[in-house]
Amino acid sequence: MVWLVTAVLSLIMMIGLFLVLWGAVGFIQNKKFFTSAPKDVQAAIKLKEERFKGQHALGWIILIFGFSLVIAPIVFGIYDGVKRGMGYWEFFIRLVIMLESQKAYDILFFDLFLLCHSNFFPHYYPETKGLVGPHQFGFNYKSHIVQIAILLGAAFLLAFIGTLF
Repeated sequence: MVWLVTAVLSLIMMIGLFLVLWGAVGFIQNKKFFTSAPKDVQAAIKLKEERFKGQHALGWIILIFGFSLVIAPIVFGIYDGVKRGMGYWEFFIRLVIMLESQKAYDILFFDLFLLCHSNFFPHYYPETKGLVGPHQFGFNYKSHIVQIAILLGAAFLLAFIGTLF
């Protein structure tokens, strides 16, 4: 049962992460949200006026809701662990699974599928057609390695916090 909760919480985080991306890329459309995109894609993007009234506001609502779906499972995972009497290593394993599965989702779904094998970005930014594709996969591998290490450190710290209660 504990691992089912962990899997569901991880899935909720992935949905939240997608909503953050969709809100930012599809609706808010601010260049500040493209800093992790390949440099040639960043240069090609032309920001547009709102396609409909309230587009940017809707994007912020989607982004904030998505962000809450990333944070809330972590909080609930710690709360649930305290309630179940989890020890440090149980907390740590749960949090590593949650955080690192989200990172794997980022690499496989966002980078490999959305960036390299779908029409997601060209749908919102037609000027990126031809710039995004399989040749882009792995362009940011160094930042992924750093983020994986940071997430391990976050799991270490959050597991410690969970044992304080």
